[in-house]
Amino acid sequence: MSAKILTVDDSASIRLTTKVTLTNAGYEVIEAANGAEGLDKAKAGQFDLIVTDLNMPVMDGLTMIEELRKLPAHMGVPIIFLTTESDADLKARAKAAGATGWLTKPFDPENLVKIARKVLGR
Repeated sequence: MSAKILTVDDSASIRLTTKVTLTNAGYEVIEAANGAEGLDKAKAGQFDLIVTDLNMPVMDGLTMIEELRKLPAHMGVPIIFLTTESDADLKARAKAAGATGWLTKPFDPENLVKIARKVLGR
């Protein structure tokens, strides 16, 4: 059974690139366009990995992570930030909120797959 990954980004082109990259690597990918939609989809299903942007309308990725980490079913799910931000303070806040890792846009598709395989163990 392939891992199920939730990608959350307000950019349709980034969602498409992420979905194609991860689908081609054998993963099942579900998309959300902002943190609130991502939170709703995460609550409705079980995911093996979440890849999220930081800056989004409605709800940002950091708030989404904080809300997810309050739910017992999502405490151990790896969450990777995929964002244009690279500020050390933001990275520290993301880690404190429960983010597993950080990948800066524009991203190398091979690197995304490598990180996914590493955190998923497959």
